[in-house]
Amino acid sequence: MHVATPPAPCPPSTVHLALPFFDDTHRALAKGLVPWAAAQEVDETDDRAACRDWVKRLGAGGWLRYCVPAAHGGALPALDSRALVLLRETLAYHSPLADFAFAMQGLGSGAITLAGSPAQQAHYLQGVARGELIAAFALSEPEAGSDVGAMQTIATSAYPSSARDQKDYKSTFSLTGTKTWISNGDIADFYCVFAKTDPAGGTRGISAFIVDASTPGLDASRHIHVMAPHPLATLQFTDCTVPATALLGEENGGFKLAMRTLDIFRASVAAAALGMARRALAEAVHHARQRRMFGQTLAEFQLTQAKIGEMAALVDSAALLTYRAAWLRDTGEARVTAEAGEQRNRSVAAAMAKMTATENAQRVIDMALQLHGGRGVEVGSKVESLYRDIRSLRIYEGATEVQQLIIGKAVLQE
Repeated sequence: MHVATPPAPCPPSTVHLALPFFDDTHRALAKGLVPWAAAQEVDETDDRAACRDWVKRLGAGGWLRYCVPAAHGGALPALDSRALVLLRETLAYHSPLADFAFAMQGLGSGAITLAGSPAQQAHYLQGVARGELIAAFALSEPEAGSDVGAMQTIATSAYPSSARDQKDYKSTFSLTGTKTWISNGDIADFYCVFAKTDPAGGTRGISAFIVDASTPGLDASRHIHVMAPHPLATLQFTDCTVPATALLGEENGGFKLAMRTLDIFRASVAAAALGMARRALAEAVHHARQRRMFGQTLAEFQLTQAKIGEMAALVDSAALLTYRAAWLRDTGEARVTAEAGEQRNRSVAAAMAKMTATENAQRVIDMALQLHGGRGVEVGSKVESLYRDIRSLRIYEGATEVQQLIIGKAVLQE
């Protein structure tokens, strides 16, 4: 159950902006974002209507411009991980649904930013930045979550009878298969869809396509209802025909494109968890200072102080790993390095951040709920909604166990 987002007990601290991971551009971003986010009042009872509302607000506020590069209406020359981290942390502090709306604009259009043709970029990215087009990323399937190579959605090419050389002329692709757990399903204006153009090729046989929501053969009406409501749906493709110009990037290059897209946004998932953890800590501190029992406030009990201390340490440790991962990605991209070892280090840093921040946030929110006692499990209370909101972050965009494998393999290779 989502209700209108209650005001935060106190504005989030910005002391972390003084860390050397950030520069003046990021500090200016946060200076404008924090009061803007605190001033928004959105009725989130209907998660789909609320998501559309958040996208419009984020677009009008100029915040979605950080999801695309400046050449296509963006705020910065290129996607900047530290900006994404600050945006998602702040939005998640106030409303996890606002964070979701922002993140899906970036993730859903990220592959177009990375590999789209000039025509594709011109057609889609400015609409994303203005909040006029809602984007979605369609990778997962019923039997292909972490194991992307197991996907069964097929894209077959068709040739006109007049084509003299079929190897050089592909007029259309026909998509058939099922995608599930698709965020923004049934509210998106377009989907970046991954399908096998070489069914026997495993991950090397996957290609990416841009499929407009109105394309015949696409059915997104099967909504998925989860414990923390947000727009999710199963997509059914039945002879869904798209032109060859819908191919995104190189044919059979879809797997690498999907991984590059996810890699950019993985640290920002950690930031969303961090924002939720910071809000839970603020709620716990506020409650502990107000709640009286046995003649004193809850905050005066040493056991409460110990718990608050543990929560604060968990938040700060997650923050440092998150900011480091974003900084490594931004500075590494600036050097345009091709060194495999450095690329691996950035990926491992992102995996560490994603794993630690989501796991720590789960612990912090659980402790905050415990400090609230019975009020903590009351439907509609902030800590109760955070308890439901945080759970999915430990699964999507690479479950904790997948991050552990990434980190462990890298350490063993050193």
